[in-house]
Amino acid sequence: MEITQNAALLVVDVQQGFEDLEAWGPRNNPAADENIASLIAVWQDTGRPVVFVRHDSVKPDSPLRPGQPGNGFKEYVERRRGAGKGPELFITKTVNSAFYGTPDLDTWLKAEGVTQITVAGIQTNMCAETTARMGGNLGYDVLFALDATYTFDQEGPFGWHLTADELARATAVTLHGGGFATVVTTEELIAKAR
Repeated sequence: MEITQNAALLVVDVQQGFEDLEAWGPRNNPAADENIASLIAVWQDTGRPVVFVRHDSVKPDSPLRPGQPGNGFKEYVERRRGAGKGPELFITKTVNSAFYGTPDLDTWLKAEGVTQITVAGIQTNMCAETTARMGGNLGYDVLFALDATYTFDQEGPFGWHLTADELARATAVTLHGGGFATVVTTEELIAKAR
């Protein structure tokens, strides 16, 4: 794995509303926030592009809807916005993929000459995974920073229940095994980006 000099870091939905465990339930990977912060710092310090993505939920009971405190970025992300040496983009979206946000991510990446993206953020198996899959479909070389993501336990059909760790593993296997992305660790990314 190599990281190009203009590889973009996509920081997906790292918002205060995900701290509301009453709304979301049990989560995994307590180290995720520290890893996300480390990636942002390295990307900004090396002048690489960073894209901050915010989910503006249209669901009336969501902690992520505009006008609610939970819509805002977590403090460590908000503090880093505008602090980098490289290009930066802020996107809002109402669906899972950052490629269906405003302004248009694909257009911006192409204008910046970006061919490689690294995806980090929340939730592993939702907006982070959907963004990575779509990036792969659009022809980007996608790196998925699994330990810089987290998710929550979830109920599915037929009475099935998966823990956050099981969902994260399923995402990693699907993305990596399906050829959508290369699943990597924060440590690997930082070593290569420096």
